[in-house]
Amino acid sequence: MDISRIVAELKQERERISRAIEALEGSASTLGEKRLSDTAHNGAASEGIKRRGMTPEHRRRLSLALKRRWAERQKKGS
Repeated sequence: MDISRIVAELKQERERISRAIEALEGSASTLGEKRLSDTAHNGAASEGIKRRGMTPEHRRRLSLALKRRWAERQKKGS
């Protein structure tokens, strides 16, 4: 068993792992920066885009559907 060869291989492996970690940390930091910059500059008001909310009719239909759903769950649970 050649110990010096094993040590050399382990050092090579350590270097490969170190490079892989650095690459992953670098890509994670750029992704984090990109996400931060996207959220900071992606507001609807800053770009003049008007966001649509729910119409009163849609809100009413959703409310009725949820009430029916909860009523059915109450019947099944009792």
